[in-house]
Amino acid sequence: MPMRHFLLALAVVAIWGSNFVVIKYALHTLPPLTLAVLRFSFAFLPACLFLKRPAVGWRNLGGYGLFIGVGQFGLLYLAMRSHISPGLASLVVQTQVFFTLLLAVRVRGERVQATQWLGLALAAGGVGVIASHTDGTTTALGLGLVLTAAFCWACANLLTQRAGRIDMLAYVVWSSAFAVPPLLVLALLIDGPAAVASGLAASDAGTWAAVLWQSVGNTLFGYGAWSWLLARHPAGRIVPMALLVPVFGMGSASLLMGEPLPGWKLAAAALVLSGLAINLFGAQLLRLRSAAAAR
Repeated sequence: MPMRHFLLALAVVAIWGSNFVVIKYALHTLPPLTLAVLRFSFAFLPACLFLKRPAVGWRNLGGYGLFIGVGQFGLLYLAMRSHISPGLASLVVQTQVFFTLLLAVRVRGERVQATQWLGLALAAGGVGVIASHTDGTTTALGLGLVLTAAFCWACANLLTQRAGRIDMLAYVVWSSAFAVPPLLVLALLIDGPAAVASGLAASDAGTWAAVLWQSVGNTLFGYGAWSWLLARHPAGRIVPMALLVPVFGMGSASLLMGEPLPGWKLAAAALVLSGLAINLFGAQLLRLRSAAAAR
């Protein structure tokens, strides 16, 4: 991989990881579901004017928009408002990998390999470590909301697989249109009209920059650059770099927001990341070992 491509991939995962700090910054002013409405509104417009709708059914497109917009980010923003810290949120939401695996077993009848069960067990142990500690950076409600958000992300992953080989950036942009109406209704019901109005009135240039970063930096640039890299390199060279997302998430939260990193958080991160790595590389390493033993 050329160095410039490696640096681009690194920039994407750094953006995705540090974005949790940007979310927390925006939530200081905007109610959570109001922020979600703005994020997906600006992700759809004006990008939809320049990107052709992907060749996929409306039901698939709408389902993806609901799972990602309402399920993943709606719940994530609710949790991050006051129930979980940015660093822990960036780590826990990565359990979507294992929810995707279990859903594939249930829905598509796929078989789970021994290494994947090991990875799942390690990640579950990491989540258990988080659940057993309450130091003000997380609550049971926050952990439950982020785990549910991860499950919704996994459901969206299955819809992406059914969609086949498509322009992922266009898929994300056009699906955003389906996220906005239900998020707006929920914002009025849960945030409340008064909170929506006061949040918008109190938003300054920094708040709007954070909102646009959600839409333009995290969504349009992030997915666009990632799709561009996947089109030019084997997935095995690009996808593993996503393991750095919680590293950047926890690191940026600690550096920029002073989130503490006690030993139990580092242990939880090590367990979850080890589980993710084993899920990604375990089967390949076993095949290499078997091939070497057969020589």
